[in-house]
Amino acid sequence: MPPYVAVVVAVLAQGTALVAAGLLVTHPPAGWWDPGERGLVGWLAAHRTPALTTVSEWLSALAFTPAVVAVTAAVAALLLIRHRWRAAGWLAGAVALQATLFVTAAHLVDRARPDVVRLDGALPTSSFPSGHVGAATALYGGLGLLALRGVRGRWRVVLCALAWTVPVLVAASRLYRGMHHPTDVLFGVLNGAAALWVVAHALPARERPAPAAPGTSPRLPAALVHNPVAVDPARLEELSAVLAAHGYGPVQHLPGDPDDCGRAAAGRALAGGARLVAACGGDGTVTACAEALAGTDAVLAVVPCGTGNLLARNLGLPTDPAAALTAALTGRTRRIDLMRAEGDGLPVRAAAVMAGIGLDAAVMADTGRALKRRLGWPAYAIAATRHLRDRRFPLTVTVDDAPPVRRQVRTAVVGNVGTLQGGVRLLPDAAPDDGLLDLVLVQPHGPRGWSRALLSLLTGTRHRGPAAPLEHFRGRRIQLTADHPHPRECDGDSVGDGRTLTLTARPNALLVRVPATAQDAPAAPTGPAAAQDAPAVAQDAPAVAQDATAVAQDATAGAGREAA
Repeated sequence: MPPYVAVVVAVLAQGTALVAAGLLVTHPPAGWWDPGERGLVGWLAAHRTPALTTVSEWLSALAFTPAVVAVTAAVAALLLIRHRWRAAGWLAGAVALQATLFVTAAHLVDRARPDVVRLDGALPTSSFPSGHVGAATALYGGLGLLALRGVRGRWRVVLCALAWTVPVLVAASRLYRGMHHPTDVLFGVLNGAAALWVVAHALPARERPAPAAPGTSPRLPAALVHNPVAVDPARLEELSAVLAAHGYGPVQHLPGDPDDCGRAAAGRALAGGARLVAACGGDGTVTACAEALAGTDAVLAVVPCGTGNLLARNLGLPTDPAAALTAALTGRTRRIDLMRAEGDGLPVRAAAVMAGIGLDAAVMADTGRALKRRLGWPAYAIAATRHLRDRRFPLTVTVDDAPPVRRQVRTAVVGNVGTLQGGVRLLPDAAPDDGLLDLVLVQPHGPRGWSRALLSLLTGTRHRGPAAPLEHFRGRRIQLTADHPHPRECDGDSVGDGRTLTLTARPNALLVRVPATAQDAPAAPTGPAAAQDAPAVAQDAPAVAQDATAVAQDATAGAGREAA
């Protein structure tokens, strides 16, 4: 049976069943049974109170036609902006279908409304089925299902439960206001739920391109390296469909190990021939994959599924994972720098975003995983309030070959990029491909100092010298040395207390996909077409390989120091 025929049959079956149920309720064959619905509505009408009447009016308003149309349009527009056209079509289609069948059934059944004082007066439609309840079920029931799938952590269950409560409350308000019989409400719920099911099965599945025909470019292997805590199977399937739609396949699903955040998984992806590795997680997962891919001709796609997602933000990627992967695959390839981090008790490792010592590292270490899953990046703000009174500490800063400087700081942050959540430019001059690292010393003293620091962040005002609340430096190698051990972090991961933290720039170390800009004409190809770019990438490989060799030598030396 062709798909459109199946859809028509499903719609006709739903409408026929709804009308048949209404006729059975209103015209029992030979009077064999009586629904016995008068008692409940009459009892509710006899026990009305001003407070309950006001509450019922508000609840009914949630499902009045203007409210349903407005909410549906707003949610559908938001979903379309986030490139979730299928979800937008499903929600809007279900609301429209239940409304169409409600009007049809109400006209054919023509059931009289309850014989009580009706608080909403005489409405143009008959009583069966309840249009308010059907609309509430399709709209808010659909929103609950979207929350259950699209929201991570425990909040998705809470949001789903709240959304699914709305149709129940609307049904109670319609009975209380004397506008419907109980069976009207029941079949209103069934009508809305059936509309959600029918439209879900009517929409085409996500696009999955057919295998390449003989004589065409082959599909390129890819891998999804993911944080198994942050990424569920449904998300993996969604991202795999995006990769397949852009010519990649087969797609490996490789969960990252907690010990290395996915570096070994990314290495297995390269060994398996993957030309593109999509890092699905937070900045820790992204950095682990970047470290494995540095010095190769494989390309990294950043898929933000974590708490901070700073590299994704600084590369201009959307916050929605599927939209971010789509933007990357339809964009261009860009070379960016990495950082090499080392210190006392800290083996040589890569960093792609920021590393620091002091207050910021203490906040990272003090923010629990459960709180981050529930709140996202605002969880860091909660932890920060517990450390605002931490004392300043002496720190010696050495930038390249310049003489060391001594400062009293709250924290020191070295960045390959400069923008935090909310668009705050902590390091205004930082760029991921300039071959330089940027350092900010946060050194406010007292409430007035914190006020000046906040003002400097918001306005971009620069101050110099030890009295500045924020003091900036730039260089290729930055060494931070404290008198006593302090917390340290790299790309949001706590790396233990220590006295020293040294960051060295690794220019042009990584190939990464970024969104196309207005200056990109045309955008760089992906998938099979990207194979044509391989010679150009290969020309750059020797230079990158030299950097990788240097890094390997540094790592060997670092390991020797640790063994000694």
